[in-house]
Amino acid sequence: MEERYSRNRIYVRSEEQQFIRNYRILSGGAGIGGIIAECALRFGFETITVVDGDTVEESNLNCQNYRMEDIGKPKVEALKERLLSINPNANIIAINTFVDADNVEELVKEHDIAINALDFKSNIPIVFDEWCQRFNIPVIHPYNIGWGGLVIVVEPTGPQLKDFTDTWENFEVKLIEHIANYFKFWAKPKPWIENIITQYKNEKSVFPPPQLSVASWIAAGLCTNLLFYIATGQEIKRYPKFYLSSIINDKN
Repeated sequence: MEERYSRNRIYVRSEEQQFIRNYRILSGGAGIGGIIAECALRFGFETITVVDGDTVEESNLNCQNYRMEDIGKPKVEALKERLLSINPNANIIAINTFVDADNVEELVKEHDIAINALDFKSNIPIVFDEWCQRFNIPVIHPYNIGWGGLVIVVEPTGPQLKDFTDTWENFEVKLIEHIANYFKFWAKPKPWIENIITQYKNEKSVFPPPQLSVASWIAAGLCTNLLFYIATGQEIKRYPKFYLSSIINDKN
């Protein structure tokens, strides 16, 4: 195992380390998707495509891996620069465009796995999943819920995340409510999640969902672990099951 990944030893076999180098990852979105890309790159995934048409704003700096000097730059260009500063030999493709109905097919094909970190401003995140399903590509969905990271894996031949609701509008809020209701059903309520949902829905102005750096990095770690397990054919939980990680005491 080369020096760069020498501390992965015991956890990762040499042949696994070599295999994941060329495992083709597509990240739709460069917000939390950018943090996942960095975590995956440091782990040893060296073939990563990131698609996003957004630019870096100061409000991104609390929970995304950008710097003051990146403000105003296209996210994918700032991210590519950062990733190549970590590993100059990596194959990083930055596509400065928003995913839409006209380009999604071309963007998705020829990848082994996808990260759906797209904003739900339209039905495009659902369309993204549909095209991944057609190309037999598993999709990892990361969510920042402040004090915790939520990750869901959708397999091409299994139930789809869109199945639990009839519309893409307020999808993320509905999804978190769905997760909260799951815990309530099993008599393991998570009041902190319910409180976040209530407060966000009661905000009088329209703001982007609140996010913390805590959850971005938790979700990125979970996603990178899942990327490795999926790439190497190990067993994982698939939707409707999910991964949720937080240190918050459920009774608080």
